[in-house]
Amino acid sequence: MITYKSEREIALMRQAGHIAMLAHEAIRKAIKPGVSTKELDKIAYDVITSHGATPSFLNYNGYPASICASINEVVIHGIPSKKQILKDGDIISIDIGANYKGYHGDCARTWPCGNVKSDRLKLIEVTEQSFFEGLKYARPGNRLSDISCAIETYVKQYHYGVVRDFTGHGVGSHLHEDPAVPNYGVAGEGPILRKGMTLAIEPMINMGTHRVKILSDGWTTVTIDHMPSAHYENSILITDDGYEILTKIKENE
Repeated sequence: MITYKSEREIALMRQAGHIAMLAHEAIRKAIKPGVSTKELDKIAYDVITSHGATPSFLNYNGYPASICASINEVVIHGIPSKKQILKDGDIISIDIGANYKGYHGDCARTWPCGNVKSDRLKLIEVTEQSFFEGLKYARPGNRLSDISCAIETYVKQYHYGVVRDFTGHGVGSHLHEDPAVPNYGVAGEGPILRKGMTLAIEPMINMGTHRVKILSDGWTTVTIDHMPSAHYENSILITDDGYEILTKIKENE
C-alpha cells in the first residue's frame, strides 16, 4: 500500500535526509587509498548518532553495519570490514540511511578513490545523470514507470547494464515501502504519481552486463562479469507541481 505523507512526516524526512547527507559528506572527505571500509562505517555512525538519529541499516534484517560500502564490481550491500582497504583507482558506492524520530532518509553515492580511470569516472557520471533524467518525470499525474523508462533510455545509449534484480522503493516510516521503483521499463505503467508520495530512486548501473549475483554472506551483490558498478540514490517527495529532493544538506550547515 502506498502511503502519502503529512507535512509533519515530510519535515521529519527532510531532517533524516539532511543527516544522511552529512554522513555522506564526511565519508567523501575521508576516502583515500589505505582507508578501510570499517573506518568509513564508523564515520557514518558517529555523524548520524551525533545528530539525534540512528543508522537505518544497522541490524536491518540482520545487516551488521551502518552503511553499505561496495567497491568496484560490488553493486550494493558490501559489508564494511577492517580487512577491506581502499586502493588507488578504486570506485566505492556508499549507501546510507538515517532514521530520525521514526522516519528515514536514504541516499547513495559512488566516489572515486585517488587516480581513477576515465571509463570508471564516466560510469559514475552517467549513473548520477540517469537519476536526474528520471527525475524530469517525477510530477503529479505521470506514471511511476515514466521515471523508470527515462533512466533506462538514458543509460542504454552508453551500452551499460541496468540492474534488474534490485530496485528503488517507497520510503518513510519504513525504510522500504511500496511502491517498487525499477530503473527500467516502458513508460505509462504503474501507479499514478500523487502529491505526498515519497520515493527512493536509485539507479544501479554496471559497466558490463546487468546480471548480478549475491555472495555466500547473503548480502554482498556483485556483477557476474566482474565489471565495475555505480550507484546513485536520493529520497524525493512528489509535490504540487513536481518534486523535492529530501536527501540534501541544508544551506546553513
